[in-house]
Amino acid sequence: MPGFAGRYYSGHRPNGLYIPRFRNLRGRDSDSDFLRGYCYQSISYPQEWDSRWWQVPGFGADFKRQLRKPGEWRLILLGFGEVLPYANNRVVLDKTLDRFGIPQLRFELGYGENERRLGADMTREAVAMLQAAGGTSIESYDAPFTPGTSIHEFGGARMGKDPSESVLNAHNQAHDVSNLFVTDGSCMSSTSCVNPSLTFMALTARAANYAAERLKEHAI
Repeated sequence: MPGFAGRYYSGHRPNGLYIPRFRNLRGRDSDSDFLRGYCYQSISYPQEWDSRWWQVPGFGADFKRQLRKPGEWRLILLGFGEVLPYANNRVVLDKTLDRFGIPQLRFELGYGENERRLGADMTREAVAMLQAAGGTSIESYDAPFTPGTSIHEFGGARMGKDPSESVLNAHNQAHDVSNLFVTDGSCMSSTSCVNPSLTFMALTARAANYAAERLKEHAI
C-alpha cells in the first residue's frame, strides 16, 4: 500500500481491519453461484519485517529503534467463509491405539463445490478491493486452508434430536451420558463467517442453567 513508507503508526490503538459479510445477505445474490458468505480480516506490516518479524536480529533499545523505521507497508486480506454442514464430515474412532490402549480419533472432512465457488468469489473480491484502494503488486492466493488450521473449528459432537445421528441434545447434554455437557465449537456442525466466541459463551450459560435445574430435580 503506497503512501505509508517510513510511518510507524498513529494514535494509541493500532488495530486490524475487518470487512463484514456482504454476500447473499438476503438470499442468494443474482450473480452468486454459491450459498452463504464470507468476511475478511487483515494483517498489515512493514515490508522490512516481512512475515518473519520475530527473526529480525537485535536486542534492547537498538532493536526497538530498528523496528520503528519501517519502509513500505503490505496489507493482507484473509477471507473467512462458511463450510456447509455435510453428513460425511465427521469424527470417528480409529483402530490405531495410543500408549494407553485408547482408540485414536480420525477426522474425515473436506470441502465441497459450494466452498470452492465461495472461495473463488472471495479471492476475486479481495483483489478488486486492494486494487480500488491503490494497492500495487497484488498477489492472489486461492488455495483453501487445511481444515484444522483456521481460528475456530466446529463439529464432531453436534446437537440433534436423534441420538443415532447426533451426540448432544438441544441443551448441549450428551444423549448417552446425562451429566456430560459439551459447549464448545464441536456442538455446531456449521456457523456463519463471524467469530463464534460469544455464541460459545451463550451456549455455556444456557447449558449450565439447564444442568443446575436438573440437579435440583435430582435428574442428573
